[in-house]
Amino acid sequence: MQIKKNSSLLLVLQFSISILYAQKTAPNNWFNLDYKKDKVYGVSAEKAYSEIIKDKKGKTVIVAVIDGGTDPLHEDLKDIIWVNPKEVLNGMDDDGNGYIDDIHGWNFIGGKDGQNVDHDNLEVTRVYATLKSKYDQVDSNKLSATDKTEYYKYVRARKVYFKGKQEGSMYFNLYGNLIKGTEIMRKNIGKEKIVMADINNYKPQNENEMMAQKVIQQSFSKKISPTDTVPFNAMLSGIVDGQKHFDNQVKYNYNIELNTREIVGDNYADVNEKYYGNKDVKGPEANHGTHVAGIIAAVRNNNIGMNGVAQNVKIMIVRVVPDGDERDKDVANAIRYAADNGATIINMSFGKSFSYNKKAVDDAVKYAASKDVLFVHAAGNDSKNSEEEDNFPTPIYENTTERVPGWIEVGASSWMTGKNLAAEFSNYSKNIVDVFAPGVDIYSTLPNSTYGSYDGTSMASPVTAGVAALVRSYYPELNAVQVREIILKSVTPIKKKVLVPGNKKRKVKLKELCSTGGIVNAYEALKLAESYKK
Repeated sequence: MQIKKNSSLLLVLQFSISILYAQKTAPNNWFNLDYKKDKVYGVSAEKAYSEIIKDKKGKTVIVAVIDGGTDPLHEDLKDIIWVNPKEVLNGMDDDGNGYIDDIHGWNFIGGKDGQNVDHDNLEVTRVYATLKSKYDQVDSNKLSATDKTEYYKYVRARKVYFKGKQEGSMYFNLYGNLIKGTEIMRKNIGKEKIVMADINNYKPQNENEMMAQKVIQQSFSKKISPTDTVPFNAMLSGIVDGQKHFDNQVKYNYNIELNTREIVGDNYADVNEKYYGNKDVKGPEANHGTHVAGIIAAVRNNNIGMNGVAQNVKIMIVRVVPDGDERDKDVANAIRYAADNGATIINMSFGKSFSYNKKAVDDAVKYAASKDVLFVHAAGNDSKNSEEEDNFPTPIYENTTERVPGWIEVGASSWMTGKNLAAEFSNYSKNIVDVFAPGVDIYSTLPNSTYGSYDGTSMASPVTAGVAALVRSYYPELNAVQVREIILKSVTPIKKKVLVPGNKKRKVKLKELCSTGGIVNAYEALKLAESYKK
């Protein structure tokens, strides 16, 4: 899961609790289930398999997962990973596509010597650093209209940069004190496994212990029942991970001196440069991409792990996302690579609030669209209206009102069927976000043949990509724009009001949060696709 950019003190701890206890709350395989039968708003994939396509043979669909790396050897993925049919692992570019040994895809944030970018700065840091020397001491009243546009971008970047950097330092120190308080509580309680009463009855002796007690209480109340036991080790590990997250923010994300392109070895200023990187598609940290790949197409009904949404899929791995923000040049090249090598669906579970070169990405999107590629993109996890705050890449071309015709923007929904149906973290928009799809407590694959549950629009996007892959597999004559139209027209409509993400009081119809007002539905999509075929 990509952690929200506007992180809070509780975020990483709550995330660790959700991993430990998601399966105690969400029904197993819920994102594939059907509301009428199972009482959760899954995408009705299991119903589709049993009633529509059980006796049909589909065509193989290549889905590109542009992400932070995916484990191609995972027990539940290895059989569905794309293999370049014209490439041999021999240190040569056998197929002549410019990429040596791209057996399963390509890594655009690695160097020729095998090194990889792990941590990187945020785009806001790069924008601020790039424009600082030009506008730091300038008189804005003397600027041309063109320069003023760039100047205001600088002013916004400077504000966001310093706020984020200061918050990162503050939360790093707070997590340090939280660790101290938790360790003292652990020693005084004297038990390795605790329940809520142990925390509630604890008498803190100093400010660190008081803070630890309060944070743990708030985190527990969101995910577990009063009788659930929690290992102190696991809880403390989550807090340590939280401090590490904010440490990385200070060291890397908001570090204007960091230049990871020294590892990659490209000419970063040359946006037309394509042939750089390496063949290591897993990279140093492949949790997010592996989880995404499993949601789309983990082998179904093999008695291990979990079931992906789609069968007849090959996952092409394209690595561009570090711990930090992806770069537009890499995203553009990843899109072109996927399109040139046969992908007809591209899943993009990433986003950022600033863009360095949106035109480069837009041009790549237009190129891939000309090859009939469908784009599926996560709306973002900041509880924001996408019409008020951008989450790049966006489906609207730069300086226009024109929308990419074959693009689905996806918000996240929960297994809870009441007012909390829309995930509290999800971005939303009546005009930009198209649909909602399951994105809370999603159980899927993790590196080294392990499994776990994540939350995020990063999970809702591959659920939708999986449904798109089903439609393209069984109705290959339909083009990308038609598949998008089918998915949007076949949603499960949500009539009742739900809470607006980030707002605990305001309730609206889902139609106010996405253009369709519904949850993606594979069963209905396949039924509608049949009528399109006729």
